[in-house]
Amino acid sequence: MQDKKSKKGFTIVELLIALAISSILLTAIAFAFQSSIVNYTENEDIFKTINSARQALCRITTQLRTADAVDPCAPSNQCTFITPNGENITYDYKSAENKLYLVTGGNEYLLCENVTAMTFTKNTVTEDMITKVKSVQISMTVVNGNIEQTISAASVIRRNLN
Repeated sequence: MQDKKSKKGFTIVELLIALAISSILLTAIAFAFQSSIVNYTENEDIFKTINSARQALCRITTQLRTADAVDPCAPSNQCTFITPNGENITYDYKSAENKLYLVTGGNEYLLCENVTAMTFTKNTVTEDMITKVKSVQISMTVVNGNIEQTISAASVIRRNLN
């Protein structure tokens, strides 16, 4: 009986069981950590895509508010107008490329990528046989991975607020 009391420590079987449980726990923690990294990356990409679309809409609406004239005959994927400086600007959505471009002075600048749909709805009024655009409603759908988000904006042309 004294011999059994004097033995202290763990048996090899107990150590192997403890090692197996520890390895299972560490594997679960590694999977959870990797999943959180993937989620963080996806959320960051979605944020960048939506932020880029919002910045493009902000730029468009700001310029439209002060425009001298907006082309009422431009197709629904384009918005063409003349700035107070006399500069001719076109915002052009190219569905084949899923991109929104700013076209000015013969140059084309990329404003936003991952755009799957975009429309410019022009609200017009005819005064003295002249058709004027009173406001423009803009709808843009962006996608990143399997997440799709639609954002909208509207702008009233201040020069045509009679």
